[in-house]
Amino acid sequence: MTSPTVAVIGECMIELRHVDAATLALGYAGDTLNTSVYLSRTFAGAGTVHYVTVVGDDAYSDAMLAGWAGEGIGTDRVVRVPGTNPGLYLIRVNEMGERSFTYYRSQSPARRLFDDIIPPDSDFAGVDLVYLSGITLSIISERARRTLWTVLESARAAGTKVAFDTNYRPAGWPGRDAAQQAVARTLQLTDIALPTFDDEQALFDDATPEQCIKRLRGLGVGEIVVKVGADGAIVADADEIRAVPTIPVTQVVDTTAAGDSFNGGYLAARLTGADPVTAAQAGNRLAGVVIQHGGAIISRDLMP
Repeated sequence: MTSPTVAVIGECMIELRHVDAATLALGYAGDTLNTSVYLSRTFAGAGTVHYVTVVGDDAYSDAMLAGWAGEGIGTDRVVRVPGTNPGLYLIRVNEMGERSFTYYRSQSPARRLFDDIIPPDSDFAGVDLVYLSGITLSIISERARRTLWTVLESARAAGTKVAFDTNYRPAGWPGRDAAQQAVARTLQLTDIALPTFDDEQALFDDATPEQCIKRLRGLGVGEIVVKVGADGAIVADADEIRAVPTIPVTQVVDTTAAGDSFNGGYLAARLTGADPVTAAQAGNRLAGVVIQHGGAIISRDLMP
């Protein structure tokens, strides 16, 4: 694909990461924004990423927009709402590098996306790929999800592909049934599914990655990449299942954005001509670097 264009739908928040008991480091992140950054960096000019969201008019929103522009991410599909502020979350990491989050996002303007706020160019005409996550679904209203599904149906009919990471976070949903229904409906509109197996176990009770793949095939997904943590990824199409092991790292510092960075590396490789196995190797390699450093988005000079 020549110079692919990707639109990523989601929310960026203020990130406060515990450096020690008395010190917090300020950043700006969120699952789809993390993927946007790593996708744009991996494209290295070979493709274009646009972020689709709603932010406020405060200094933190200014900093977000400036940061995205600095990463080469298009902001022409971002809506700004006067008098509002982005959501915020805090990260704690245990001695094994596993992270936990505390969120303050109930008034985030991104929650109005596809409800009373429709972003510019929301038909995604001319976009090669639309990417979203289960967290994107969880922050918007049921009405907004129906609008979004209609948009995705029309975009796919016009030739745009849809990539979706189910990224299930129970705290973002009123109940598991609501999450199951919303995620399953979105998977029916998905060309490339990028789930994490632990999430699929929690949401759909899949016993094995192979069972997860069988369920996703049944929903019509043609390209499936199940992330399996330290074991790497499992890639599947309609006919074949292939394991793609990762290279073990010496020390896991922070697993924040491990899956998000994998997705960015994978999609950039696929959209620029790599086969799924090669793309999964690129995703594994990038995620392996990211988890050896603190925070969701590593410094550019650390990129593989």
